[in-house]
Amino acid sequence: MPYLVRCLESVEAQTIGAERIEIVAVDDGSTDGTGEYLEEFAARSKVRTRVVRQKNSGGPSGPRNVGLGLARGRYVFFLDADDYFGEEALARMVAMADRAGTDVVLGKVVGVNRGAPQSMWGATKERVDVYSSKVIYTLSAQKLFRRELLERLSLRFDESLRTGEDALFTMEAYLRGAGISVIADYVCYYLVGRDDGKHVTKSGTYEWRFDSMSAIMALIHRIEPAGPKRDFLMVRPFTVGMLQQFGPVVLRDSEEVRRHKMELARPLMDAYWHAGVARLIKVPERLRLACVAYGSPDLLVEVVRYVRAKTVPDMVRSPDGRTLYLAYPRFRDRAAALPDSMYEVTVPDWRDGKRIERPGEAARRASLSRRVARRMRRDAMRWKERLNVG
Repeated sequence: MPYLVRCLESVEAQTIGAERIEIVAVDDGSTDGTGEYLEEFAARSKVRTRVVRQKNSGGPSGPRNVGLGLARGRYVFFLDADDYFGEEALARMVAMADRAGTDVVLGKVVGVNRGAPQSMWGATKERVDVYSSKVIYTLSAQKLFRRELLERLSLRFDESLRTGEDALFTMEAYLRGAGISVIADYVCYYLVGRDDGKHVTKSGTYEWRFDSMSAIMALIHRIEPAGPKRDFLMVRPFTVGMLQQFGPVVLRDSEEVRRHKMELARPLMDAYWHAGVARLIKVPERLRLACVAYGSPDLLVEVVRYVRAKTVPDMVRSPDGRTLYLAYPRFRDRAAALPDSMYEVTVPDWRDGKRIERPGEAARRASLSRRVARRMRRDAMRWKERLNVG
């Protein structure tokens, strides 16, 4: 309360119709009148509403699992009590899933008094995957899931995790489901920033973050065979997870905390960090992770300060011109023990506000574009010939 009022009003306003919706509302030990309001709402609303009141579980996983266990619809959507729907949200998402036969539908999300993910809303697409789209960068639970998939996999939220449980749940649905759809031309979900600033995602300890990283890294390794696809997936927990613990925050951390974080990271780096993953990450980010992998906290602090100061690194080319390096701190310093490969430009990067690419990349991309254009022209000619024959 009071966010719950607008949340439930947005469900009642859905154009899909009240007769096609069921609300399972789990009051997880609230003390602000939420339970009483839910009972009142259930008694008067045209939307079938089932209210469960229980002792506080300490996190979102337990209540979501209770709701999921009681759900009876073909699809489920996990709607947080302080957020709300666009009026056509459920109608559009259900229609998309029915039309495309996909198991997960992402409806466009915008933030209200807070930020929201943006990179995945470039275009509405009936079917995408985690390798050729940006959906991997939104792993929150606020999506439409086909309930048959969740039941077939016995997929539930991990109640042992204090944070990141939604990322683990959604990633498994992405990887084991029958495709993902994206609705980008209509705002389906409004992600609300509370006036008091209290959000579960902003609370908790760094130890919880490492537990979450460990779980999602293990999941990816369990489901995806070794190879380029797995390496691509592993970029996500390293760059959206590990880097957050070894960014500017390390300058504020005490030596004790910094040491503890390095200890927590060590088994994850030993198990999952390797050249295939490293080459998919930009140099300044890769360097920070390499400092963690090589156990170099002093160099880590030096790199973080260098990046934070917006110092522009020199560009160094190999004698044959085929390899480009960015000379961040301790480049080719034998005492630092970081190999040159950690400084190599292997993916599009940035220097002094300008985009840079590895040598020959622009030519390779132009060559690919020409091949694609030629193929499209050939296909168009074939279709034209078929139409003329008809």
